[in-house]
Amino acid sequence: MAADLAPRVLAVRLDSVGDVLLTGPALRAVAAGSRRLDLLVSPGGAEAARLLPGLDDVIVFDAPWTGHPPPAVSPERLDDLLGFLRTRAYDHVIVFTSFHQSALPMAMLARWAGVRRVSAYSEDYPGSLVDLRLHRMADGLPDTGEGGCHEAQAALFLALAAGFPVPEGDDHRLRIRPVPCPSLPVAGPYVVVHPHASVPSRSMAEAQTGPVVSALLRAGWDVVVTGSPGEPPVPDLPADPGLVDLLGGTSLVELAGVLASAACVVVGNTGPAHLAAAVGTPIVSLFSPVVPVERWGPWGVPHIVLGDQDAQCRGSRAQECPTPGHPCVGEVPSEAVVAAVELLVGHPAAGAPTVVEHGAAR
Repeated sequence: MAADLAPRVLAVRLDSVGDVLLTGPALRAVAAGSRRLDLLVSPGGAEAARLLPGLDDVIVFDAPWTGHPPPAVSPERLDDLLGFLRTRAYDHVIVFTSFHQSALPMAMLARWAGVRRVSAYSEDYPGSLVDLRLHRMADGLPDTGEGGCHEAQAALFLALAAGFPVPEGDDHRLRIRPVPCPSLPVAGPYVVVHPHASVPSRSMAEAQTGPVVSALLRAGWDVVVTGSPGEPPVPDLPADPGLVDLLGGTSLVELAGVLASAACVVVGNTGPAHLAAAVGTPIVSLFSPVVPVERWGPWGVPHIVLGDQDAQCRGSRAQECPTPGHPCVGEVPSEAVVAAVELLVGHPAAGAPTVVEHGAAR
């Protein structure tokens, strides 16, 4: 498409770090076929959005129809967004959402602002708000048996249907702009353990991190523990020269650098898991089944999934674990975590990895 005929596009992903990163491959496709591509994100997704290649601008909006908890409805903020959309005069708005979310509030604002074309998934009847309406349960998407495909695939499919095929040579994997890798006081290859998640039910078990770290240290790994600012300290961390505690001490950019230099990452279902995938680092995923691993598991990198995917919380979307002790992941033995790390990348003294591409061991 000639550059002067290509559309000015606003993509929308009003979610958190992991959701924004999973939309990255689709955004690269849209960027390749548009004259301008801006991304509208929530405050929680803004830092991740600024790491994505291919965007001309990142606009932050705290939408009252998303978030946990959502902000109060503010007519003034909605008026500001409406005015912004009119000023930018987008030709096309593409609303990327998770399966359980509605694209219709954003579609209404886009229409009100005079946008000529709106594309989105919508299980609810959209009336004239959406030109290209896809269904997550139909329209040719690959079915995992869990009511839909992976979130990254779904976003790619929407981009393609909206007229933006994946550029030739693009590998469909998550990607961020290059970031500096910090210098850490470690002697050899290290494993990152990231225990917390913004949704507690998707984290590692509270009592699990210390034993996992100790087991990795005994196996010869240096270990770096990471976490977001404000997260609680990890109990029972060993006093060991091979342990670096960065809990609460890194920005998202700094965390990306730490993950990029790691041999492997041990993590729950949280944004840093997808950040690890975006920098190409193998993942041992302690995955709580409150959401389907088929839709939200690691994408595009060697990984192993551990945890009881048939636990009673399966598919519940629970924010807090409904079972004391978080047993779906908390009962995974520390030795199993170490074995998974060494299956993915080899022993720290051996070097040569055994790679499991895209697979999930349970």
